[in-house]
This record gives sequence, C-alpha cells and structure tokens, in this order.
Amino acid sequence: MEVVYTRPESLTTTTTHYCPGCTHGTAHRLVAEVLDEMGIREKTIGVAPVGCSVFAYDYFNHDFVEAAHGRAPAMATGIKRVRPNNTVYTYQGDGDLASIGMAEIVHAAIRGENITVIFINNAIYGMTGGQMAPTTLPGMRTTSSPGGRDVENMGYPVRMSEMLSTIDGVSYSVRRSLHNPANIRKSKKAIRRAFEVQEHGMGFAMVELLSSCPTNLKFTPSEALTFIEEQMVPYYPLGDYKVAPEVKALKV
Repeated sequence: MEVVYTRPESLTTTTTHYCPGCTHGTAHRLVAEVLDEMGIREKTIGVAPVGCSVFAYDYFNHDFVEAAHGRAPAMATGIKRVRPNNTVYTYQGDGDLASIGMAEIVHAAIRGENITVIFINNAIYGMTGGQMAPTTLPGMRTTSSPGGRDVENMGYPVRMSEMLSTIDGVSYSVRRSLHNPANIRKSKKAIRRAFEVQEHGMGFAMVELLSSCPTNLKFTPSEALTFIEEQMVPYYPLGDYKVAPEVKALKV
C-alpha cells in the first residue's frame, strides 16, 4: 500500500492543547512540512511567543526558545546575528505581534533582519479570554467590547501585511488563509517562499495566516471557518503585498 500521509519529522508526537477547530495545528503542520522538504530542520531555531502558541516548542522537533511577550522578533534578531548560518523564525499571534510586540516587529522589518515570521491572525485574544485584539473587526463583539468594536472610540483594526509592505527592509509580506484546503495549499507555498527568502539572504519575510478561534468566537469549528471566509477575508484581503524583485526572480 502506498503511504500518502505521515507525521513530518519536524513535529513531535505531543498531544496538542489547542481547542477543537483551532487552526494553529494546521499552521504547525505546514511549517513542519516545509522544514522537512527543504532539509533544514537540523539547523532551524524557532522563537515561541506568549499567547495560545506559547507551547510551540513542545510541538516542533527542532531547537526552540521562549521569548518574553512581544519580544520574539528581538530575540530572533539576536539569534540570527550570532548564528547567521541557522534558519531562524518566529511564530506569533496577533496580540503578541501586533499589540505588545508592535515596536519589535516594525523595527526588525526596518532593519531588514534576515528572519522569517509566521503571523497567526484570528481577530481575537485567544489565551486570555477572548478580549478585543488589534485585529478585531469593526462591530465584532468580544469580552472587552461587548457592544461591538466601535472604531470611533476603539480605533480601526491594523492590517499588518499592508503596513509592513511599505517598509524598505521587507522583502516578502503576504497574507493567506487556513479556512479550506485550497487556501491551505497556498499557505504552504507562501511559508516555503518565506523560508527560501531567508535561505538566500534576502531579508525580512512575513506570512500572515487568517486563522480560527472557535472557543472565543463562540462558534462551532465549521462556523469559525465560515467566519474567516465571509467576515475576515473581506476585511483582510488575501494576496501578495510585497514581493521584492529579487524574490520574484528566485529560482528554487
């Protein structure tokens, strides 16, 4: 019998702590598959954030370090500069990256640090109880915006891929989604390209992934995926926001 599906070597056998329907697990597998296919697992160092993905180091079968809340890009910068031959990436949620870590991600991009960033956008704070995040949609109810996000009082959601695409040090800034198989395949291709950018020394690369949080959104797993497609994608359009000419010319 032909084997068509196996656990990537870059994933451990640890039982996940993620809620049913959460797409963090999908994102983990995509990263692991890419590391295996590129043959870079043994030299990869990941940086875990604070948030739902805080235990990423339990799930990946390669070196991992834990950063203080929001400081993953700063830690990744230090690791990459000390060990330039290693592949270094951060795996961050919207609270960690776009709120407390906003300065770190922006300045890592400004410096053009040769790191890869995997950014999980589920439009809500997951681990701490479902509060409004920097990416929460207008009108969206959370535990800290029970009447819905009022942009006049609470401001607008931040579109990270678009914002970082304006920075000279960024070589690759794209947004994908994890709500169906076709988009999952596109997400994997983007993740691979982001790691290829680093392997060729082309600078800062980020892949934003629209993700689901059924528990805090109070949806079933299938409803949460529908929410991504019908509510999140219109506000956060999928696409390539910056692909530097040298990245477009990259032959792999």
